[in-house]
Amino acid sequence: MAKTPSKSSKQSRTATNLKRTILQFMKGRRFRPMSPDELLDRLQIAPSLIPLYHKIITELLQAGEIQLDQKNLEIKKEKEEVVTGILRMHPKGFGFLLPDDAIANPQDIFIPKHLTDNAVDGDRVEVVINLENPGEKGPEGKVVTILSRAHKHLAGTIKNISSSGDILAYVPLLGTSKPVIVRSPLDLPLKVGDRVILKVTEWGSEQDATIAEPTHIIGNISDPSIDILAAAEEFDLHSTFPKPVIDQAKKFGKKVPAKDLKSRVDFTKLECFTIDPETAKDYDDAVSLTKDRKGVYRLGVHIADVAHYVSTNSPLDIEAYHRCNSTYFPGACIPMLPEELSNELCSLKADVIRLTMSVMMDFDKAGTLIKHEIVRSYILSQKRFSYGEAKEVLDGTLKSPHLKALKLMVELCHLLKKKRSQRGSIDFALPEIVVEIDNKGNPTGIKRIEYDVTHQLIEEFALKANEIVATELTARGKGVIYRIHEEPLEENFKDFVQFALTLGFKISPQPTSEELSHLFEQAKNTPLAPQLSVAFIRSMKLAQYSSENLGHYGLSLENYCHFTSPIRRYSDLIVQRLLFNETPKEIELDKIAQRCSEQERLSFRAEMSVKTLKKLRLLNNYFRMEPSKEYPAVITKIKPFGLYFELKELMLEGFLHISELENDYFTFDKSRGVLTGNRTGTTHRLGDALIVRLQSVDLILLESQWSLVTPHSRKIKPKFSSKRKKR
Repeated sequence: MAKTPSKSSKQSRTATNLKRTILQFMKGRRFRPMSPDELLDRLQIAPSLIPLYHKIITELLQAGEIQLDQKNLEIKKEKEEVVTGILRMHPKGFGFLLPDDAIANPQDIFIPKHLTDNAVDGDRVEVVINLENPGEKGPEGKVVTILSRAHKHLAGTIKNISSSGDILAYVPLLGTSKPVIVRSPLDLPLKVGDRVILKVTEWGSEQDATIAEPTHIIGNISDPSIDILAAAEEFDLHSTFPKPVIDQAKKFGKKVPAKDLKSRVDFTKLECFTIDPETAKDYDDAVSLTKDRKGVYRLGVHIADVAHYVSTNSPLDIEAYHRCNSTYFPGACIPMLPEELSNELCSLKADVIRLTMSVMMDFDKAGTLIKHEIVRSYILSQKRFSYGEAKEVLDGTLKSPHLKALKLMVELCHLLKKKRSQRGSIDFALPEIVVEIDNKGNPTGIKRIEYDVTHQLIEEFALKANEIVATELTARGKGVIYRIHEEPLEENFKDFVQFALTLGFKISPQPTSEELSHLFEQAKNTPLAPQLSVAFIRSMKLAQYSSENLGHYGLSLENYCHFTSPIRRYSDLIVQRLLFNETPKEIELDKIAQRCSEQERLSFRAEMSVKTLKKLRLLNNYFRMEPSKEYPAVITKIKPFGLYFELKELMLEGFLHISELENDYFTFDKSRGVLTGNRTGTTHRLGDALIVRLQSVDLILLESQWSLVTPHSRKIKPKFSSKRKKR
């Protein structure tokens, strides 16, 4: 017979668990100092355990693990704390440490530029946190040890070759302030503009240069066809799949076998279709909607069942974990999964049976959720719509048998949007600027895609499905990879409030979510809406993945995760496994969440670098054809040394130094955020319209030089060389 645990051993385990619960809560991101009684109430401890609670608090105080400050309990602070983690660098030279132990150190640690100790993006480092003088934006620290280098090779572009043969390269990973000396063998001649892979021989220091040798040349910056290949090398993105991964993907074949349909709900009779961007091939989600005589909406969001094909620790899974997401460039994509799955067997193409996970939702006449169920299913999509085609059907310019269903979807979409607005979630509906590319990688023009009702209905349905899945898993008590979005820092939000006031909107110093929602509703149909939206987004913290549920500030949701795009996001694949108990209990959700967040940021940087390069190539083409071309712009940022603006046509940022403004001496008024000319009284403020003229483009540094167009400057011939680099 098994031995019955003694009463004392049960009490010991209870005490250990309660102590762990107390410390975990106090080390959490949302904890603030509070009294012992308030902590007791927040932890909702059973009355029978209250004496034990007080005993543990006393022991923790005596052991020095926690402390009392003005009768409030808090984790004891040391004067100095050493933390290890991954360093993520900003192009401007400063960085953030992502701590290894996210529970003990829930906030990223800011590393000023002069305290990075020559570490580069991705390095694993040891950082000393300054606890005596915390920064205004959170903890600050300095790198004291580089534990391991993330890169043995760097991608760069040859920037300068002196008459004596000295070669300098610009490496985006190191920034403009850290040129790299290239020692090239005679059998590998280099010229300015060559995009090269460099093997680092000496990392140097803050004072000493980095020295490297070229291993191979990708091509020259003048060749746009290699932009994506160069970005893949620069950001260490896998552009090809290992053979075992391809072999596994091919083994599934091209059709869903009948045996895979067993134990699944048959939704092939539903009027079901997909709506995606025109160039998409990976259709993650399909939608269906009916309405009964009582006015109840029955919405189905059907998601590709990627978990059926990508099992834990398989070659496909290991590679998907390494990539974490698909990376989308103008005219091309580096997918998370091989095309045999991403574009074929998992893609919810029309007129073929596909395996899905379906979230079926019932809503009443007001758009309130009545009930839901989540099932494994299979569907037969009846139509592949692009957003443009769906909009044409709704506008009556294109005939379709799915018109009635689309109109019903718009109806429910408006109800869900109203619900979202009522809870304080903000609807931006910003247009997207797409750079059009020819088959040689040359940018041929700009396409502006409005965020119309077809985009909005897919977004609303996906948001609701994601919320329901997160709520369902939370209610089951399961671990979840949440999509979290923390509240903005007070200082950043002050800048946004000032910007809104400058644009002429009425807003309180600390607006509620309802007030913000009303503000954007007011601005929606004005020319100022895009500026206001971008300024608000910039004031926000980045959304990220976390195993700790901190809610989603932007959506005003307590429970939220990503579920609807498992073809292109690893987090969604994990959530699929969690839903149907396919993930082992020992799964490291913290580690996966951190990896997904890191790779998402890396992909974003890669995408933006290529988009910016393509836009600059396009600008350069315009400049050659019409050097005097004038561009409308709007001021987005004011600094003491100048102003930043955004080109309306390209959504591209530019900069003007104060010496390049009107013929005057400008001073900066910080309280009003205004530059004012001392002699003429000319002012430049946020949101003001400008006319600018391009002076030059530097494709290597991804920079452009501009001049302000004034009545006086129109009489002067445009410059053809740059006097000053954009800051």
